Amino acid sequence: MNDASGEDAFLRRARLSQQQRSMNATAPQQSILPAQGQHQQRSPFITTPAQASSKGTPSTVILLTNMVGPGEVDDTLQEETATECEKYGSVVRCLIFEVQNGKVPPEEAVRIFVKFSTMASAERALKDLDGRFFGGRQVCGRFFDERRFELLQLAP
Repeated sequence: MNDASGEDAFLRRARLSQQQRSMNATAPQQSILPAQGQHQQRSPFITTPAQASSKGTPSTVILLTNMVGPGEVDDTLQEETATECEKYGSVVRCLIFEVQNGKVPPEEAVRIFVKFSTMASAERALKDLDGRFFGGRQVCGRFFDERRFELLQLAP
Protein backbone atom coordinates (compact mmCIF):
# COMPACT_ATOMS: atom_id res chain seq x y z
CA MET A 1 0.00 0.00 0.00
CA ASN A 2 3.01 2.29 0.24
CA ASP A 3 2.95 2.88 -3.52
CA ALA A 4 -0.55 4.44 -3.49
CA SER A 5 -0.91 7.70 -5.39
CA GLY A 6 -2.19 10.88 -3.80
CA GLU A 7 -5.58 10.25 -5.44
CA ASP A 8 -5.68 6.73 -3.92
CA ALA A 9 -4.85 8.12 -0.49
CA PHE A 10 -7.57 10.74 -0.85
CA LEU A 11 -10.17 8.15 -1.86
CA ARG A 12 -9.12 5.85 1.00
CA ARG A 13 -9.62 8.71 3.48
CA ALA A 14 -12.96 9.59 1.87
CA ARG A 15 -14.17 6.00 2.33
CA LEU A 16 -13.04 6.03 5.97
CA SER A 17 -14.92 9.29 6.52
CA GLN A 18 -18.03 7.83 4.90
CA GLN A 19 -17.79 4.78 7.19
CA GLN A 20 -17.39 7.03 10.24
CA ARG A 21 -20.49 9.01 9.28
CA SER A 22 -22.57 5.89 8.78
CA MET A 23 -21.53 4.62 12.23
CA ASN A 24 -22.29 8.00 13.83
CA ALA A 25 -25.48 9.03 12.04
CA THR A 26 -26.57 11.35 14.85
CA ALA A 27 -23.96 14.02 14.02
CA PRO A 28 -24.94 15.95 10.87
CA GLN A 29 -21.96 16.33 8.55
CA GLN A 30 -21.55 17.35 4.94
CA SER A 31 -20.21 14.87 2.41
CA ILE A 32 -16.69 15.35 1.13
CA LEU A 33 -17.59 13.76 -2.18
CA PRO A 34 -19.44 15.95 -4.72
CA ALA A 35 -22.78 14.80 -6.09
CA GLN A 36 -22.53 12.96 -9.39
CA GLY A 37 -22.05 15.39 -12.27
CA GLN A 38 -20.73 18.18 -10.04
CA HIS A 39 -17.14 19.34 -10.32
CA GLN A 40 -15.98 20.76 -7.04
CA GLN A 41 -12.56 21.12 -5.50
CA ARG A 42 -12.21 18.11 -3.22
CA SER A 43 -11.22 18.36 0.39
CA PRO A 44 -10.66 15.45 2.78
CA PHE A 45 -11.86 17.67 5.64
CA ILE A 46 -15.49 17.62 6.82
CA THR A 47 -16.94 20.49 8.81
CA THR A 48 -18.62 19.95 12.18
CA PRO A 49 -19.78 22.50 14.77
CA ALA A 50 -16.95 24.54 16.28
CA GLN A 51 -15.84 23.78 19.80
CA ALA A 52 -15.99 26.59 22.36
CA SER A 53 -12.93 25.75 24.46
CA SER A 54 -9.73 27.79 24.79
CA LYS A 55 -7.17 27.02 22.11
CA GLY A 56 -4.11 28.72 23.56
CA THR A 57 -2.46 32.06 22.95
CA PRO A 58 -3.11 33.22 19.37
CA SER A 59 -0.08 32.99 17.09
CA THR A 60 0.70 32.44 13.41
CA VAL A 61 1.30 28.71 14.08
CA ILE A 62 -1.43 26.13 14.61
CA LEU A 63 -1.02 22.54 15.75
CA LEU A 64 -3.34 19.86 14.38
CA THR A 65 -3.56 16.43 16.01
CA ASN A 66 -5.64 13.27 15.54
CA MET A 67 -5.55 13.53 11.74
CA VAL A 68 -3.74 10.19 11.49
CA GLY A 69 -2.42 7.68 13.98
CA PRO A 70 1.16 6.67 14.72
CA GLY A 71 2.85 5.11 11.69
CA GLU A 72 0.07 6.27 9.32
CA VAL A 73 1.77 9.33 7.82
CA ASP A 74 1.89 8.93 4.04
CA ASP A 75 3.74 10.86 1.34
CA THR A 76 0.74 13.10 0.57
CA LEU A 77 -0.37 14.19 4.05
CA GLN A 78 1.89 17.24 4.30
CA GLU A 79 0.92 18.49 0.83
CA GLU A 80 -2.81 17.81 1.42
CA THR A 81 -2.70 19.72 4.70
CA ALA A 82 -0.80 22.69 3.27
CA THR A 83 -3.17 22.87 0.29
CA GLU A 84 -6.23 22.79 2.55
CA CYS A 85 -4.74 25.48 4.78
CA GLU A 86 -4.02 27.79 1.81
CA LYS A 87 -7.79 28.43 1.79
CA TYR A 88 -7.31 30.54 4.93
CA GLY A 89 -4.25 32.50 3.86
CA SER A 90 -0.63 32.15 2.83
CA VAL A 91 1.08 29.12 4.39
CA VAL A 92 4.72 29.77 5.25
CA ARG A 93 5.54 26.23 6.36
CA CYS A 94 3.89 22.91 7.12
CA LEU A 95 5.72 20.31 9.23
CA ILE A 96 4.77 16.86 10.46
CA PHE A 97 6.37 15.55 13.65
CA GLU A 98 5.66 12.11 15.12
CA VAL A 99 6.27 11.57 18.82
CA GLN A 100 8.00 8.19 19.20
CA ASN A 101 7.92 5.42 21.81
CA GLY A 102 4.32 5.88 22.98
CA LYS A 103 5.17 8.92 25.11
CA VAL A 104 1.74 10.44 24.31
CA PRO A 105 -1.70 8.97 23.53
CA PRO A 106 -2.00 7.72 19.91
CA GLU A 107 -4.37 10.55 18.95
CA GLU A 108 -1.65 13.08 19.87
CA ALA A 109 1.38 11.23 18.45
CA VAL A 110 1.29 12.76 14.96
CA ARG A 111 1.61 16.53 15.30
CA ILE A 112 1.01 18.66 12.20
CA PHE A 113 2.22 22.25 12.44
CA VAL A 114 1.12 24.96 10.02
CA LYS A 115 2.70 28.41 10.07
CA PHE A 116 0.72 31.17 8.36
CA SER A 117 1.95 34.56 7.19
CA THR A 118 -0.62 36.35 9.39
CA MET A 119 -2.32 35.72 12.69
CA ALA A 120 -5.72 36.36 11.08
CA SER A 121 -5.12 33.46 8.67
CA ALA A 122 -4.12 31.16 11.52
CA GLU A 123 -7.23 32.15 13.49
CA ARG A 124 -9.52 31.46 10.51
CA ALA A 125 -7.87 28.09 9.90
CA LEU A 126 -8.07 27.04 13.54
CA LYS A 127 -11.70 28.08 13.83
CA ASP A 128 -12.61 26.03 10.76
CA LEU A 129 -10.35 22.97 11.15
CA ASP A 130 -10.75 22.24 14.86
CA GLY A 131 -13.48 19.64 15.22
CA ARG A 132 -13.64 18.67 11.54
CA PHE A 133 -13.26 15.06 10.44
CA PHE A 134 -10.32 13.82 8.39
CA GLY A 135 -10.13 10.16 7.38
CA GLY A 136 -12.72 9.23 9.99
CA ARG A 137 -10.92 11.06 12.83
CA GLN A 138 -11.99 14.28 14.54
CA VAL A 139 -9.20 16.84 14.19
CA CYS A 140 -8.04 18.72 17.28
CA GLY A 141 -6.46 22.10 16.71
CA ARG A 142 -4.84 24.77 18.85
CA PHE A 143 -2.34 27.58 18.59
CA PHE A 144 1.34 26.78 19.03
CA ASP A 145 4.13 29.06 20.29
CA GLU A 146 5.93 30.67 17.34
CA ARG A 147 9.33 30.72 19.06
CA ARG A 148 9.17 27.00 19.89
CA PHE A 149 8.17 26.31 16.28
CA GLU A 150 11.09 28.33 14.90
CA LEU A 151 13.47 26.45 17.23
CA LEU A 152 11.88 23.14 16.09
CA GLN A 153 10.88 22.30 19.66
CA LEU A 154 7.92 20.30 18.42
CA ALA A 155 7.58 17.62 21.09
CA PRO A 156 4.93 18.09 23.82
